[in-house]
Amino acid sequence: MSTSNIKSTALETEVSMKLGLGNMVTQVLMRYGLLILTLLLIVVFSSTTDTFFSMLTLQAILSEKSVVAILALAAMVTMVTGKMNLNVGFGVTFWHVLVITLQQRYGFSWEAAALTVVLCGCLYGALNGMLVALADIDSFVATLGTGTVIYAVSLWHSDGRQIVGALPESFYNLSGYEVFGLPVVVFYLAAITFALWILTEYTALGRKLYAVGANPNTATLNGINTKACYIGSYVVSDGLIAFASVLLASHIGIGSSSVGQDFMLPALVGAFLGSTTFRAGRVNVWGTIIGVSLVSVGISGLQQLGTPFFVEPLFNGAILLVAITLAGFSQKRKQTATKNNIKVK
Repeated sequence: MSTSNIKSTALETEVSMKLGLGNMVTQVLMRYGLLILTLLLIVVFSSTTDTFFSMLTLQAILSEKSVVAILALAAMVTMVTGKMNLNVGFGVTFWHVLVITLQQRYGFSWEAAALTVVLCGCLYGALNGMLVALADIDSFVATLGTGTVIYAVSLWHSDGRQIVGALPESFYNLSGYEVFGLPVVVFYLAAITFALWILTEYTALGRKLYAVGANPNTATLNGINTKACYIGSYVVSDGLIAFASVLLASHIGIGSSSVGQDFMLPALVGAFLGSTTFRAGRVNVWGTIIGVSLVSVGISGLQQLGTPFFVEPLFNGAILLVAITLAGFSQKRKQTATKNNIKVK
């Protein structure tokens, strides 16, 4: 898989009646189709099960999927620059094992352990960024290589067994505490979401990142330091992955090398789906959140309908294929729009 085909920008047409009713409907669906589908799924599952439309289901989805959403945003950060980060799976395994180990085997306070893990995550992101930016290694290959190495370290360290032991109650409260009846992780997710939204949409740095993702050669000619953008995006991405791993460790209370890989596909699905809504063909923060919401609602509804265990990975894989197909369709529409001189934002 090559990252050369991943674009941070593609078709972003303005919804206009001047282009005809059919074209307007198409543009609306391209922009808001994912949100509409999510709402339709909520209606369908609410009408077919008695337990889906409830506060208990909402709390369960928010508690279980907030970590996935943070990981999807982490994947999105590098995708803005046209690069991939597979450590949304491998990194979770390593970092959540490390934060447990530092407390149980080396006597770290949970605060010191969490801070150490996040800082190490940022340094690890700098390494990935340098491999991509300075060594000019394909991002898929680079993060697959480094991710496999830290996954192997996790297996060696844990010897394939769970790392269990007493942890301070305050560490469990890091993810288990409730605020206004909602899990506190929701508020972490909200803070990260708004911060990334402001960064990508309303700052000069965000515009530079999108410019690098759209065309790195043109960005370089316009004086943008593409190497710094790549490295910085990986620092933020892997730092978020490490933070999400700390929250996961707080939630499950054990370290296990078998935990982590299951997070890769849902996170990447959410990020790819995010590029098909609001700004069709362009990865964006709110689109990513809606993408994760669609997957979360779909899986939760299917589980409550009593579907077999294999339906979840089947659903994730199918949705990923649909997301990639829609992103490709958006790029083709952009080429057509350019040829026909249709105004593109």
